Amino acid sequence: MLAFLARRFVTLLLTLVAASIVVFTVLEVLPGDPALLMLGTEAREDTLAALRSQMGLDRPAPVRYLDWVGGALTGDLGTSYTYKLPVAQLIGDRLAVTAPLALLALALSTLLALPLGMLAAIKHNRVGDWGVMGFSQLGLAVPNFWVGIMLIWLFALQLGWFGAGGFPGWGAGWGGALRALVLPATALALTEAAILARVVRSAMLETMREDYVRTARAKGLSKGAVLRRHVLRNALIPVATIIGLQFGFLMAGAVVVENVFTLPGLGRLAFQAIAQRDLIVVKDVVVLLAAIVVVVNFLVDVVYAVIDPRPKQAG
Repeated sequence: MLAFLARRFVTLLLTLVAASIVVFTVLEVLPGDPALLMLGTEAREDTLAALRSQMGLDRPAPVRYLDWVGGALTGDLGTSYTYKLPVAQLIGDRLAVTAPLALLALALSTLLALPLGMLAAIKHNRVGDWGVMGFSQLGLAVPNFWVGIMLIWLFALQLGWFGAGGFPGWGAGWGGALRALVLPATALALTEAAILARVVRSAMLETMREDYVRTARAKGLSKGAVLRRHVLRNALIPVATIIGLQFGFLMAGAVVVENVFTLPGLGRLAFQAIAQRDLIVVKDVVVLLAAIVVVVNFLVDVVYAVIDPRPKQAG
């Protein structure tokens, strides 16, 4: 097991290094002037020169890369050109919105997908199965931003149960803050629930075909007892892996939904930084999102190694 986890950890580090090199190269090394891109073609030459000096563009690229990585490891991500604030502070403030949003969406998708997937497996090739698979196809086909717009129209504009957007901040109270996250979390959760329900269905159907399940039934155990003791427990191993991966994707993929609901999250910060040509913020946010996905993948591997002995034996 230790060898397995060591290999995964080395892979994590190499992936992070590769991602940082790619982002740095695209934004600062490829042909073009980052300062000119940020300020526009109408900028004066002395202003451009000042920004180039501020960004360290007059130094060799390897030196700038090492300084950037070193600063990131110590928490110094630079200063935003647009907001005139430390990027670390901006990211910390936005993570306080995106992380709870992703967790709430993950919880909703799991609560929805598990019973639906189980129903589809138990009612295989019957009406219940067809209904769940139809929901799954619809959830995969409909983009989450459209779902978000429909949720705003129904629950905010027509029924008035929720606000149409915005975020009051955690300082205004947990109730109001969580209430503002319900609709965007639901918009994100439906797509993930559609994926997860299919995984639960497939995992349960595969487990139900195993010899030990047939043996348990032959020994006289009821169908419900077999499902609880044998099928569900073993089927949840691949499902737990997908749930972990979905959290990373939700963290990195909430850009559009955060803009639909005007949430001041990490995705909206990235969108605004791109629109305002704030390359310093773009660089840090993109690498952070990549790091979140990679680290979550590593943690999923750790959990999988703990709950399933096969990776340990292979390692």
